[in-house]
Amino acid sequence: MEKKPVIRKYIRFHGWVQGVGFRYRAIRAAQHYGATGWVMNEYDGTVSMEIQGTESQIDQVIQAIQQGKWIKIEKMDVKIIPVDESEYTFGTRW
Repeated sequence: MEKKPVIRKYIRFHGWVQGVGFRYRAIRAAQHYGATGWVMNEYDGTVSMEIQGTESQIDQVIQAIQQGKWIKIEKMDVKIIPVDESEYTFGTRW
């Protein structure tokens, strides 16, 4: 079976994404699906995330976040960025 490549994405989430459990859901989903990276609230009401894993892992994390009761992602700005080989966890940045 072919091993899927690991990628890293920077994602900026717009919509109802602060004060609704977004970061908590992101951390739990990333841990569940084996992704690494971080998530952080921004001053303009958006949420930033760097997430690393296979394309499938990243998609599953985003789908899990969207299932939050009050979360409504209206737009995502996505960039592929270099993989961080030294990263092994997913958490919150302040």
